[in-house]
Amino acid sequence: MNVKNTVTEKLEEAFNFLKDNHLELTIIKEFDIKHRIMHNKINVAVIGATGYTGLDLVLMLSKHPRVNLRNLCATKNIGKNIYFFDKRIKKKLPNISLAKNINWNEIDLAFLSLPNGEAQKLVNKVYYKNQNVKFIDLSADFRLNDKKKYFQNYKIKHKAIKLIKKSIYSIPEFNNDKIQNFRIIANPGCYPTSIQLPLIPLIKKNLINTENITIDSKSGYSGAGKNFEKKFSHKNLYSSTFAYNTKNHRHICEIDQEIYKHTKKNIKFSFNPHLLPTFRGILSSIYIYGKKGKTVNILRNTLAKFYRKSKFIKVLKINTPMGSGNVLNTNNCEISICETRLKNKFIIFSSIDNLIKGASGQAIQNMNLLFRFPEKLGLK
Repeated sequence: MNVKNTVTEKLEEAFNFLKDNHLELTIIKEFDIKHRIMHNKINVAVIGATGYTGLDLVLMLSKHPRVNLRNLCATKNIGKNIYFFDKRIKKKLPNISLAKNINWNEIDLAFLSLPNGEAQKLVNKVYYKNQNVKFIDLSADFRLNDKKKYFQNYKIKHKAIKLIKKSIYSIPEFNNDKIQNFRIIANPGCYPTSIQLPLIPLIKKNLINTENITIDSKSGYSGAGKNFEKKFSHKNLYSSTFAYNTKNHRHICEIDQEIYKHTKKNIKFSFNPHLLPTFRGILSSIYIYGKKGKTVNILRNTLAKFYRKSKFIKVLKINTPMGSGNVLNTNNCEISICETRLKNKFIIFSSIDNLIKGASGQAIQNMNLLFRFPEKLGLK
């Protein structure tokens, strides 16, 4: 007996019973969606499909075996094919359209790759009216629990305050057992992802001094978005390295919030971001002091044990030199702990692709967990 076919037949019988007895449309619709997700594909909208992050997202989703791309949305170039923006995307997909034309009754999940301040407005309109729709927000709109800190950092008054409590900030390696309880997923920032992955396990185990941490992160210029030239007045951006926002970078409060949430410790650190004349990739160099008696072997083995079942985190051998080259165009993170000439001072190198593990790939990883797909499905 084919058990799968038998279950499908029973579900179809139940669905037909609901229709024949004229039960409320919302019940039928919810059943239909759950049945389709269980046996087929989810319907997905990508809003903000033509930016750097959006294009990587569309490319990966177009190859995902459990995704049906129903809407690709932007505010410009309406009617154009996505291939116009990215020649890597070979699959025939819907043309670019406006988000206001989405039929939310047909959507299971919306990815929001929008400027800060825009996702919250859209979610506020849809969340209560269409209760089967889930959202993964790649902006900062639902990352911060404190509306005052959001305003201080982004100079935008939050327009969906009640929904902040209904969202979860999710680095999948830390939240895979909680994510199904939420409909709004806040995808982390790229710099904070590269920083939290190595630091949180070590701080939780009380292995490092939390009073004097220096974080030096370097990113490809794609991390600043397609209009990054307007954000920076520095000359020769494409052929030089540029340091910026050392004192008040907006990701600092995100790092503070999440490290405290997972470790119950407030850490003192400086954060120094740089732009590199490369398109993608992040290398974070984190300078730490180990607690007394905590050797480099203990630190490295703690990380290796923590991530032993991880699909995407690779902890390298002690003192392994590394850069971003191995992780480009993947959802992987490589971590190396190195000794210095100073006793008990170590450097942690952490590398990700800012557009994938730092954005779109992590969003798909969150989607896989949210819909109970295999975590690595559709990801390299």
